[in-house]
Amino acid sequence: MQKWRCRVCGYIYDEENGEPATGTKPGTPFRDLPKDWKCPICGADKNSFSVADPEMEKEKSGGKTVSDLIISELLDWGVNVVFGLPGTSSLGLVEAIRKNSKMQYIVVRHEENAAMAASAYNKYTGKIAACLTIAGPGATNLATGLYDAKEDHASVISINGQVKFQYTGPGGIQEIDLDAFFRPITVYNNTIYDSHTALLILTKALKSAIIKKGVAQVSIPNNIQKEYIGEELCCRENCIKDFRIIPGTEELEKAASLINNSKNPVIIAGFGCRNSGDKVIELAKKNGSPIVTTFRAKGIIPEYEKLNLGILGSVGTPHAREFVNGSDLLIAAGAGFSQFTNIPVDKKIVQIDLDPMKLEKSTQGISLWGNCDLVLPLLTEKVKSRKYSEKLEKICNLKKKWYEKLEMEADDTMTPIRPPYIMKILSETIPEDALIALDVGENQWWFGRNFRMKNQLFAMSGYLGTMGFGFPAAIAGKIAYPEKDVFCITGDGGFAMAMADFVTAVKYNLPVIVVILSNRQFGMIQVEQMMEKYPNYSTELLNPDFSAYAKSCGGDGIRVEKPKDLGPALIKAIKSKKPFIVDIDTDPRRFTT
Repeated sequence: MQKWRCRVCGYIYDEENGEPATGTKPGTPFRDLPKDWKCPICGADKNSFSVADPEMEKEKSGGKTVSDLIISELLDWGVNVVFGLPGTSSLGLVEAIRKNSKMQYIVVRHEENAAMAASAYNKYTGKIAACLTIAGPGATNLATGLYDAKEDHASVISINGQVKFQYTGPGGIQEIDLDAFFRPITVYNNTIYDSHTALLILTKALKSAIIKKGVAQVSIPNNIQKEYIGEELCCRENCIKDFRIIPGTEELEKAASLINNSKNPVIIAGFGCRNSGDKVIELAKKNGSPIVTTFRAKGIIPEYEKLNLGILGSVGTPHAREFVNGSDLLIAAGAGFSQFTNIPVDKKIVQIDLDPMKLEKSTQGISLWGNCDLVLPLLTEKVKSRKYSEKLEKICNLKKKWYEKLEMEADDTMTPIRPPYIMKILSETIPEDALIALDVGENQWWFGRNFRMKNQLFAMSGYLGTMGFGFPAAIAGKIAYPEKDVFCITGDGGFAMAMADFVTAVKYNLPVIVVILSNRQFGMIQVEQMMEKYPNYSTELLNPDFSAYAKSCGGDGIRVEKPKDLGPALIKAIKSKKPFIVDIDTDPRRFTT
């Protein structure tokens, strides 16, 4: 049995497998095909085919396969981290990674964690990481993590092996329609059926992930991965690297006029200005505008900054809401208008955002399309300086009262240890330049309300709000910034969803510190049942000894039951050179007693 290649598009007709799309049965020699038989890809006639000689193809390509070119192209685009699992339908790609020492391959225990880590990697760095897994269950397991990236506009590329395209159809093992499955999640979604289009499809995917800020997915049939092809036979696209966008002078003048004519402006800093905290402070100090942040932007402005009122929203400070409600103008810089932040849109708003689809949230005010990092200084130049000593004194008094309240809540005598005390000690202990990976649940509520950010960088699952995000995010953070201390703040429910990959942190020598608030409950669900006047039901958790689990995996851990032991335990974890779990016995009845 021979293979025949279409000289027009590169499609290979394998006599052994036949061609189901044109009704050709397996074992049909090429010479016995009907005269009017055409290439199922490009429509070329039989005369366009010649015998495909694997050895000749290998020699002509310099020994490079489609997989080799894909991994090399990813590296050229700055993608040098892949999270995933090897498997039958992705072995060609895995082999290409093995041969290329520049690519870092992190093999996880569950694909959902791979996708969560890739999403977090982009949130921390702004760079793309890849997921790599197989067809069928490997691909479907990615879905939750990729949906997190979709909802939070994190750029991720997902590369999935697929069964040989000759076998597509009912009865295929581990075969699903990957294009259909990924369609609701992605900004770009395609399958490479022809080796000559491999780099074109891959670069279109990367370009889409970068520009549209979302998930791009490329499926590659197993046989295509292993085909030899010369790079000169492949076309590709490039991507603009300069995303510096600024509004016109007229729009800037109108925005400055609105700010200058307002009496009580307030700045709302969102995740979109995560690299522009200093620019926000400059505008605030010149104009005398108090600053509030969204939850995801916590820490962009250090909480010791005098004009920073804290988070606006359900976990925010009362004075943040007071100033926003009493304002006559809001300056929203890169802010998401989520229901939890609840930014009032019935006010005049000067809105700055790089995504034009997010603009014009209010029918009043003006929208400025551009990078916060570029627009804020231009706006600062045009606004008038104001005296704000009286306003600053009010802010300082309100913040002082708030911090006194938090200090009173942080009772160092109560056992089980109260969450406010945990957040107080974490605030005092976590280094100023550390990374924080935050999980979803009651721990998230306490972190938003009681943890005092300095200059730490943190990531969370924002709009999807998915439990289990914290630990894979910590792994991603440590890979991105190996020189920094990385903390995962999580609950026992959230950590249990991802704990299988603690051995992954051990395997790759990633000394992350996992702080578990163990209250043996799905704490937030317990509260929600109480608020809706339901009896508490099915929220209890049966936990292992997490510190013993850490040691059994090859890491280290400690169980903390007394308040006085928490600080020393965290110091021990920071000094440890192993992945470390600090398992804290906390109060499951904090909200109900």
